[in-house]
Amino acid sequence: MLPTTLLGTANIPNNGGELRLTQRGDEFSISLKGVGGILMTSRVHGSEVALAELGCAHIQGKENTKVLVGGMGMGFTLTAALKAASKSSEVVVAELVPEVIEWNKGPLGECSGRPLNDNRVVVKLGDVAELFKTKQPTYDAVLLDVDNGPESFTHADNNKLYSSESLQAIQQTLKPGGVLAIWSAWHDPKFPLHLKKFRFKVETKTVRAHKGKGSRHTIYLARKI
Repeated sequence: MLPTTLLGTANIPNNGGELRLTQRGDEFSISLKGVGGILMTSRVHGSEVALAELGCAHIQGKENTKVLVGGMGMGFTLTAALKAASKSSEVVVAELVPEVIEWNKGPLGECSGRPLNDNRVVVKLGDVAELFKTKQPTYDAVLLDVDNGPESFTHADNNKLYSSESLQAIQQTLKPGGVLAIWSAWHDPKFPLHLKKFRFKVETKTVRAHKGKGSRHTIYLARKI
């Protein structure tokens, strides 16, 4: 049996716990110490790719678009967003934990094709919610993969990201026709109704964790009206 090697640890701000990056053979995993579960693995990432494919479908072929990816993770959403974006576009990735960016610059980056090396990428360290405070129409697409979705647990402040005040700010930072796409580990039937209060046309998509199989995850697509 292949051994599991601990490659790095990182503390989540505001006592959010400790992230652990491990490797077993050619598979990488990020887990939260003490929770008893793996947050993400390099082997299972189909729904992370789908987040960008669905959230960026409307910008394919368009020049000078701007996409915001909230949460670096293992880079699969960022890679898919870059694939959808034109060469003249910009993709901003916001990450709360600096070490996650460094892990993706290291060996972990090979899993997703090293998207951080793309000159269209701009990295913003800190809470993605800070980028919505401008309330100016900036982004054609906002892709959020923060914790497990609207009911977060690894960072308490992420609950505020889906508050009424925050969703209103996100709506204002989207350009006309822009799309907010949110990844969730499960479906909350009340959440689409909440999104509709902020002048969004909402669709809910069920996607599989790995190439048509595995766990079913939910992606909420909210288009600015």
